[in-house]
Amino acid sequence: MIANRSPQPPAGVAPVVEIENLTRHFGVKTALDAVSLSVPRGTVFGLVGANGAGKTTLIKHILGLLRAESGSVRVFGLDPVADPVGVLSRVGYLSEENDLPGWMRVDELIRYSRSFYPAWDDAYAEELRQTFALDATAKIKNLSKGQKARAGLLIALAYRPELLVLDEPSSGLDPIVRRDILGAVLRTIAGEGRTVLFSSHLLEEVEQVADHVTMISQGKIVLSAPLDAIRESHRVNGRVPSLNEIFVMHVGSAAAPSAGA
Repeated sequence: MIANRSPQPPAGVAPVVEIENLTRHFGVKTALDAVSLSVPRGTVFGLVGANGAGKTTLIKHILGLLRAESGSVRVFGLDPVADPVGVLSRVGYLSEENDLPGWMRVDELIRYSRSFYPAWDDAYAEELRQTFALDATAKIKNLSKGQKARAGLLIALAYRPELLVLDEPSSGLDPIVRRDILGAVLRTIAGEGRTVLFSSHLLEEVEQVADHVTMISQGKIVLSAPLDAIRESHRVNGRVPSLNEIFVMHVGSAAAPSAGA
């Protein structure tokens, strides 16, 4: 089990992400329904829900890729649509797709990526490359899915972003790679007092690393609180149920995400 619980931010510190009454439709489908949440600074914030629950749509608003139809989104106090440079220069991002240019070598990808980020740390990038056992001369297209995920994480971490957004980063990966990715995230981000927003349908994984958990179903927030408080509030006869069991209590088994690989 990966150790979690990053240091809690001092009282009064402004949240990294603040969303109020965010609603989004795609045709007749309501993807987000009056969603409000706050991501505290210096925490690992788990966003859980089944595929199609609204997690990725929410993240696209945080990244400024979608404009709010109603409600508001603020990241570092800024509107990510109105000020994309001010927001994205401080955000690292890794998604399940993780589309990297296959024709590049690993070292070329690193050199290419560093040109976009003034705060890029060459020594740190090389440390991550070695930690992730990535061959500098290997072509991206020849890497395994797990190696591509590690390469994507290297790019997302090497400029030491204040906020790291992970959207289903370990979906389809084997348990060892998932463990390594989560371990690297916790060591390099949360351990330094920065913030991780971790979206996943793998509740067991989120339960291992998150300080705060928000459950979303059919575009609505059904539960959002510190993980320890969620566990205690659902204790029955001295037994604390798993996060998956708690999700089923609120949403039902038909909508429950996977609890394992």
